[in-house]
Amino acid sequence: MRFAVLSDIHGNLAALEAVVADLRRRGVDGVVNLGDALSGPLLPQETAQYLMATTWTHLAGNHERQVLSPPMSDDDPSDTFARSELGHAERHWISTLPHCRSLNDEILLCHGSPRRDNECLLDTIEPGRPRLATAAEMDERLGDFQAAVVLCGHTHIPRAARSSRGQLVVNPGSVGQPAWDDVTPFYHAVENASPDARYAIIERRAARWRTELVAVPYDYRPMAELAIRNGRSDWESILCRGYVATAPEPAA
Repeated sequence: MRFAVLSDIHGNLAALEAVVADLRRRGVDGVVNLGDALSGPLLPQETAQYLMATTWTHLAGNHERQVLSPPMSDDDPSDTFARSELGHAERHWISTLPHCRSLNDEILLCHGSPRRDNECLLDTIEPGRPRLATAAEMDERLGDFQAAVVLCGHTHIPRAARSSRGQLVVNPGSVGQPAWDDVTPFYHAVENASPDARYAIIERRAARWRTELVAVPYDYRPMAELAIRNGRSDWESILCRGYVATAPEPAA
């Protein structure tokens, strides 16, 4: 069995199309999309329609949940934009998607962790930037799930690790948003230092699972220009360099 694993597309249709062209060349038996597919100042409606036309297995991420929630004064502007662009059919489609499910007897899919769509599985949020989760933290977040392979997204950090039980845990990184920052619960940033679109391939050979983390170059400039036209100049650095544009000075 050979699967492509995608996550965190964030409405970046150009990056998604580049990933699909690459995975077709490599040959896979199926594709899973781990969520956060639409939120962002790019092409949420068009990306939703592209994904709806596939036979892939899809999850919802925390941003799908937020887009479907009633508007709030402190909403993420990426969610606000996606909410304004999506039609009834696209909203209904994302409302049917779970944040966690089994793909088969060996593979568990989740957006964040098995217990929450916005919990990091392989990383722990700390001031400045996330750090690698400890073995104990990973085991706690996995809970009693015994799947041989756990596929997760949310952090946008490409990573493959093993739990203390020997489970292969894979985060493919982000297809469409190579950097981001947030102030909750304190300021932190994720920067992959590259504009490339990320995904993973997992494959079973001789009864053992292995993974390949893939970075795909693509023409990101039109997406950056679109973000600027849509009022999000901060996304230019994110898309063109894989860095957030600015960060607050650390406290003295």
